[in-house]
Amino acid sequence: MYFTVSSFGRRYVVKAVDGVTLAFKRGETVAVVGESGSGKSTLGRTLLRLYKPTKGRIVFMGKDITDLPEKKLRPLRRYMQLIPQDPYAAFNPRRRVGDSIREVLEAHGIAWGEEAREHVYKMLEAVGLTPPQDFYERYPYQLSGGQLQRAAIARAMIVKPIFVVADEPTSSLDVSVRAGIIDLLLEFKEKLNQTVMFITHDIATAKLVADRIAVMYLGKIVEIGPTQKLVEEPLHPYTKALIDAVPKLYGKPTRTVRLKGEIADPRNPPKGCRLHPRCPFAKPECSRKEPPLVKIDRDRMVACWLYSKTSNESKKYVTRSY
Repeated sequence: MYFTVSSFGRRYVVKAVDGVTLAFKRGETVAVVGESGSGKSTLGRTLLRLYKPTKGRIVFMGKDITDLPEKKLRPLRRYMQLIPQDPYAAFNPRRRVGDSIREVLEAHGIAWGEEAREHVYKMLEAVGLTPPQDFYERYPYQLSGGQLQRAAIARAMIVKPIFVVADEPTSSLDVSVRAGIIDLLLEFKEKLNQTVMFITHDIATAKLVADRIAVMYLGKIVEIGPTQKLVEEPLHPYTKALIDAVPKLYGKPTRTVRLKGEIADPRNPPKGCRLHPRCPFAKPECSRKEPPLVKIDRDRMVACWLYSKTSNESKKYVTRSY
């Protein structure tokens, strides 16, 4: 997904998501992890066809929706929903919360009037906003961050979607309410057999909710695999650095991979491997050629020149514990 931006009279192409292939199984949760600026949110919105991709295809429910006009796409939108990162920006401050949720039912032709209101009452109760009649009448500013995020979840779930993009749904919330929001999402996932793309910068949270984790860096997926394997035996240096960054309550903190500097400007990404200016294991070829995403075993893939060869050095790196 490329964007053209202007700055000081010059035009740039920002490759927010570049050459990403990602497939989902029905009923699984895939966490997409990475620093701010990695392209996680852009990827999620592109999959929902909120952005039209510059290249490539989007297939949803067996149908190619890449170039589908909005009129034909509209009936499918009820089955794909977004839970936003900032619920205050997602609700109209001049409308009651209940009316904003009811609007979704009416837009998709599911229910109208009093019938729609009753559906909203039931959903508000299901997400823990009780008494529902009271919360229906409130305006967004009258709810706390956690309460409004529950309302945002209610608005997404009321049409019973099968694919949900949860865009850092807990990042703006107090630690004390994050667990409740995650439990709520997992409850709906199990109840409706949903496929969930869970976007987060916190790999510890991803470990709690995901069946698989995809690690993104500067618009690319650099590693993907089952959660337990990826967390216990990370392969890519960037994945290792993300895990090292998780605070530990007990024991001495360990730093096995130290990245240099900050994430690069997406307007001018480094040539070759995009991590190489920061990577302590970078070789000369890392700055010349971009590593392919290669299969390491049946369900693990990684994009790193340390794994794209069959040399003894690469094999040692694969099995070595850092």
